[in-house]
Amino acid sequence: MLGRRLVRTEDQALLTRGGTFVADLRTPALDGAGHVAFARSHVAHAEILGLDLDRARAAPGVVAVLGGADVDFPDLAPSDPRVNQAMVRPFLATATLRFVGEPLAVVVAETRAEAIDAAGLVAVETRLLPAVVDLDRALGGEVLVHPAAGTNTAATFRAGSDDADDDLFAGCDVVVRQTVVNQRLAACPLETRAGAAAWVAGRLHVWSSTQTPQAARDAIAAALGLDPGAVHLVAPDVGGGFGPKIGLHREDVVVAWLARRLGRPVRWSEARTENLLAMGHGRGQRQEVAIGGRRDGRVLAYRLDVVQDAGAYPRDGAILPELTAAMAPGVYGIDRVAVRARSVVTTTMSTTSYRGAGRPEATAAVERAMDRFAAEVGLDPAEARRRNLVTAADFPHTTAVGTTYDTGDYAGALDRVLAAAGYDELRAEQARRRRAGEELALGIGLSCYVEVTAGLAAGSEVARVVLGDDGTVVVYTGTSPHGQGHDTAWAMIAADCLDLPVAAVTVVHGDTDAVPVGGGTSGSRSLQLGGAAVLAACEDLLRRAGELEADGGSSPASGGTRRWSAIAAAATASGAAPLAGDAVFAAGSPTYPFGAHLAVVEVDTGTGGVALVGLTSVDDAGTVLNPLLAEGQRHGGIAQGVAQALVEEVVYDHEGQPRTTTLDDYGIVTAGDLPSFRLLDMATPTPVNRLGAKGVGEAGTIGSTVAVQNAVIDAVSHRRVRHIDLPCTPERVWRALEAAGRQR
Repeated sequence: MLGRRLVRTEDQALLTRGGTFVADLRTPALDGAGHVAFARSHVAHAEILGLDLDRARAAPGVVAVLGGADVDFPDLAPSDPRVNQAMVRPFLATATLRFVGEPLAVVVAETRAEAIDAAGLVAVETRLLPAVVDLDRALGGEVLVHPAAGTNTAATFRAGSDDADDDLFAGCDVVVRQTVVNQRLAACPLETRAGAAAWVAGRLHVWSSTQTPQAARDAIAAALGLDPGAVHLVAPDVGGGFGPKIGLHREDVVVAWLARRLGRPVRWSEARTENLLAMGHGRGQRQEVAIGGRRDGRVLAYRLDVVQDAGAYPRDGAILPELTAAMAPGVYGIDRVAVRARSVVTTTMSTTSYRGAGRPEATAAVERAMDRFAAEVGLDPAEARRRNLVTAADFPHTTAVGTTYDTGDYAGALDRVLAAAGYDELRAEQARRRRAGEELALGIGLSCYVEVTAGLAAGSEVARVVLGDDGTVVVYTGTSPHGQGHDTAWAMIAADCLDLPVAAVTVVHGDTDAVPVGGGTSGSRSLQLGGAAVLAACEDLLRRAGELEADGGSSPASGGTRRWSAIAAAATASGAAPLAGDAVFAAGSPTYPFGAHLAVVEVDTGTGGVALVGLTSVDDAGTVLNPLLAEGQRHGGIAQGVAQALVEEVVYDHEGQPRTTTLDDYGIVTAGDLPSFRLLDMATPTPVNRLGAKGVGEAGTIGSTVAVQNAVIDAVSHRRVRHIDLPCTPERVWRALEAAGRQR
């Protein structure tokens, strides 16, 4: 059963009747629900002098209009104790506005349209304060985003050597330095944020588009001063998450609070512009890299200095440099590595997790550094990498920053990609075009990567498998999918272990009453933790069933549902029904997927236009449960990585005004922008879990972005272009060519 290309079982409903998302909910508990809309700031930084809610309250259909002064629960301090605790986040702004899109009042009306119209009537009197958008200005601290904090630095991280620059690069023939920017990104899930809440029989019931139902329940309970058991949260079908739907948003708490305060159910669904402004942005790192080594291509030392834009209120984006630091050396055996990272607040939307969350940034830095180093010492980029890779015999391998990789074959991944893509032939064609002086330049970009999945602390997950009278089973899982295919994957594990058809397995998730404890879905954790927990729970059920059979409680004639229905009958007769297996799987360490990507682009040197014409990848995630699911994750990840390389960027002007507030302004790739990807198989199992599985959900993004960026730069390197910032838009490419031409 395991390893089969089984078609996703959840797709039939999605493709026929459609999914049930928060905005689609039809339940008696939400009958007569009021509709919620938020009035949001139009300025990046200002002192609030007055808030006029009267016109909004008088608007048609309005039930209530409330401001920050009406909120009767405390502001939210940063959840991570390493972050400056004075940088608190109000649920509705009361004294200061700190980014465009910050909620300052909330409207409840009989219809969504009436709520939105009334929100537009909220008037705020302000005294403008200087915006802080530039990272250097934030570091300088002349204008403090949170005066009570006394600084704009939210958190700092260090890893590896503390050596001064001269000591770190002692003995190096060559030292190359480069600034690398990982621009802000918007996740743009198909389903924007949405929530609904109702008080029923003294309990708060919440429906939320979230990746982590149990964590969201706990956060709502904590904010409102409730026992977690008094809150029932359900995540129905979730239309994409990509990281920003981890945990809790202030709007979620306000919606729950409104249901209690007004004594009636309420529901909220944000517009696309609100989503682009206020859901949370990804990336937002500026990196100063320095790499040094010998003329023969051996790298001896590497320094990475990170400034992370945390936005106005530090969320998980502020601590992501910890992951960047942990993965800084990448796949290379570099003896001396030093990392310093600082997270700073700015008058922009907060940054948060986004597919890869700190690991793509680490890969971008070291892979750009390797290309720059290879050019400086006169080596082919592939050969420079090969001379520095950690060898397969070195595993488990502990890096110079103290991270221990479980398993890997980095040279094998690189060699497979080079052979499949026809690397030598591509270089020959590139040379031919350059000799001929053709305007359509060919570029080949490489990226070798390793990432950490399930987080640096690994963690645990729960599962319960319950036997039904008819011999079918129900799997309860603490993971909560939003497109990954857990219904199919967990059913495959259970069916294989219990000798059942996949159709005899039902998977339940996303309901905190059915599954009170769980970690949700993020950080590519699900199969290695949640899947391993399902396997262990099935084995526990087998053990209990075996005890019944040994006691003569059943004598099945065959396997499958006939056997299990007989066992269920025996359990009922003995008073042990329903028979169930339970497990908590705790991983002793995270896992470290790895791979190599090779991108091929064509660049019009006259216009700067870029076309991706090929991408070949190895994404080794250990044992593959279902190749179809794994390939889907790789396709999606690569597409998002390519989008960052070529088109996506959240832009603010110097006054903190966002310039990318609709999908007309914010670039998204489509199928028409992408070639068919060549996905190569490679599986290096991990000993960390019984499945041998590592995470695959983010791998494609981590490998592809810098491969495409390297390809674009490689295409015009013969014109003396050494670097182009992301995204590599036609304008940026053209300007780089013009600047290089002036230097020549």
